[in-house]
Amino acid sequence: MSDDVTHGTGADAATGPHAALYARHRAVLPDWLAVYYQRPIEITHGEGRHVWDAEGNRYLDFFGGILTTMTAHALPEVTKAISEQAGRILHTSTLYLDRPMVDLAERIAALSGIPDARVFFTTSGTEANDAALLLATTYRRSNQILAMRNSYHGRSFSTVGITGNRGWSPTSLSPLQTLYVHGAVRTKGPFAGLSDGEFIKACVADLEDVLGQAHGNVAALIAEPVQGVGGFTSPPDGLFAAFREVLARHGILWITDEVQTGWGRTGDHFWGWQAHDGSGPPDILTFAKGIGNGMSIGGVVASAPVMNCLDANSISTFGGSPITMAAGLANLNHLVEHDLQGNARRVGGLLIERLRAACAGLDTVREVRGRGLMIGVEMVEPVTGRPSPEGAAAVLEAAREGGLLIGKGGGHNSSVLRIAPPLSLTVAEAEDGAAILEAALRTARSGRSAS
Repeated sequence: MSDDVTHGTGADAATGPHAALYARHRAVLPDWLAVYYQRPIEITHGEGRHVWDAEGNRYLDFFGGILTTMTAHALPEVTKAISEQAGRILHTSTLYLDRPMVDLAERIAALSGIPDARVFFTTSGTEANDAALLLATTYRRSNQILAMRNSYHGRSFSTVGITGNRGWSPTSLSPLQTLYVHGAVRTKGPFAGLSDGEFIKACVADLEDVLGQAHGNVAALIAEPVQGVGGFTSPPDGLFAAFREVLARHGILWITDEVQTGWGRTGDHFWGWQAHDGSGPPDILTFAKGIGNGMSIGGVVASAPVMNCLDANSISTFGGSPITMAAGLANLNHLVEHDLQGNARRVGGLLIERLRAACAGLDTVREVRGRGLMIGVEMVEPVTGRPSPEGAAAVLEAAREGGLLIGKGGGHNSSVLRIAPPLSLTVAEAEDGAAILEAALRTARSGRSAS
């Protein structure tokens, strides 16, 4: 079971206001389906960048349903599109023509940067990455996959098998042979002391060495431009472009996992891969989360030869559902028309500098990092400098008490606070959230010092 979530198993969980619901949750759902907070909360509604729990407490939401509420809670354009489509028909499947699916596919294909792009819709990022692996291994006639250390790509049997993070890998069994390469974590490991240019060269040499261990063809490299569950870590710009040159010589495909980095969240780019575009676009792009603003949408974009390589029948019962496609199209239109990518760059830049100032001098914080509205705060033990999952958990709790919801991750030790508000975050809200988080960091530090 992953340590990325806090289990509400303490005394507070047994006596808190949501105790009855939590007891029912524990009785009927899997033990490994964990929830945040010692006193778990039930979120009942939201508006803009705020949500409310069943007790009427209001929270500033800096996690957005795990980076899924991309634009805003209860965005009128999205709720209207869902309501209108629901009034016509909820579901048909891909066996019939689906106008909203074609409309959204056309938009995404044009935005993807992949020539002659085809789009296949799924219901989640896990399913999208699973489909991408099917395409790559079929196209290349190989079950060998290159993945990044510290990575996370989903919950299915195949995606667990390529996840380079033991906290999210419940089994070592896999239909794939996975070879892990270095480069996603810039400030740790054997290359941490190198300059960016030297770091890229060292990682390329590592990639070449790993390929020397492969048995024949390798199907693809799959990589998150910014690792999500891994703690919002990222390589220097251009690393994957340098990798791409090596991959191209061997005919190996490049899959960019944009489930968390897509749609302008990083501010500087619409897709995370565009920070590494020196050798051209990826062969396959996967997406999910933010495009649906809470609706279950995922998908794969690939060039026509790669997408059309499957030679068996296939449909999707729920992928491309009219109601989710209508929501996604309305959400994407709002995102583009209101330049939320630009807002992520501007407000995210202010927020990260505010957090760096707040954490300056705190011996419990190793680093504040990120791009746009995708920010990580890495917690450590003051004396040893080792990762501190306990410290991160304490700050998570203190922030909630102050009225701020954040996330947690960071590899197998879950010592990184994950901050990813809706992209419509205002400057005032960024300041409010930073102030609450600063107080939480200092409260947690004082508590640990006293203990």
